[in-house]
Amino acid sequence: MVGETTHVPVLLGPALDALRISPDGVLVDGTYGRGGHSSAMLEQLGPDGRLVVIDQDPEAIADARARFGGESRVTIWPGNFGQLEQMGQETGVAGRVTGLLLDIGVSSPQLDDPARGFSFREDGPLDMRMNNQGGQTAAEWLAEVEESTLAGVIKEYGEERHARRIAKQIVMARSEQPIETTARLAAVVARAAGPSPPDRHSATRTFQAIRIHINDELGALDRALDQAVDLLAAGGRLAVISFHSLEDRRVKQVFRRLSSPPPASRRAPMAPDFKPRLRLVGRMIKPDKAELERNPRARSACLRVAERLGEAA
Repeated sequence: MVGETTHVPVLLGPALDALRISPDGVLVDGTYGRGGHSSAMLEQLGPDGRLVVIDQDPEAIADARARFGGESRVTIWPGNFGQLEQMGQETGVAGRVTGLLLDIGVSSPQLDDPARGFSFREDGPLDMRMNNQGGQTAAEWLAEVEESTLAGVIKEYGEERHARRIAKQIVMARSEQPIETTARLAAVVARAAGPSPPDRHSATRTFQAIRIHINDELGALDRALDQAVDLLAAGGRLAVISFHSLEDRRVKQVFRRLSSPPPASRRAPMAPDFKPRLRLVGRMIKPDKAELERNPRARSACLRVAERLGEAA
């Protein structure tokens, strides 16, 4: 339900500083969640500023409409942040955005609602869809996926060394009884993975992997990064908050590719003609001690920032 869960925005101060917001800016929050970043961004805009908020979760969109439905400076766009090009065309902000924020991954309200199936702390239906009004649920996918494919997903997206053993155990378990709840999946994975470290449940990586696959999270991030530069005005800033190495690696690679020429090699000692489209802004930023004490979920977050260069750069 709208407003029932408190969401603490991660790296709020550093993200706002990175976006270098001007009162007449055109801002985009590509992952609204529950509006923590959006609200703070809007506070820094003047009467001529504009904010577009995006989210694929119907509950997040309902929250945005309840909070900002009467705000003339705010446009609410239901959709995936991997559709930035379409959003820019439909809202008229393409090439005009002065600040774009992407806070990647699952939000606290999604994690805290057992009915969404993202967490095993409380039992609930094994859903895991960020847009729970369409598409295949995690339970439906697990009921039919081949063992080898499942092992590949768990290994690649969960970076789980016991991926094959876990996949085999899941396939065996589903032949006896469908795996339709988070508690059952967690128990099956725990039996296969064995003891876990004190600070992490043995099913954490598998849950992450299945969630990433069900929502095509890395594909959406790749599309967003490809489309973001054309959305920005010259001098516009792109700030990306990620929560695990698979996401951060993609952000880092795209930023590097668009800001630095490819390295020379023996076959091509002279670097080809290269015109950078981005300029890196500072180094990766992590939460400080005070933020971690307020919000332990921020412990794996990292922020990278880049600025679009003009055509003459």
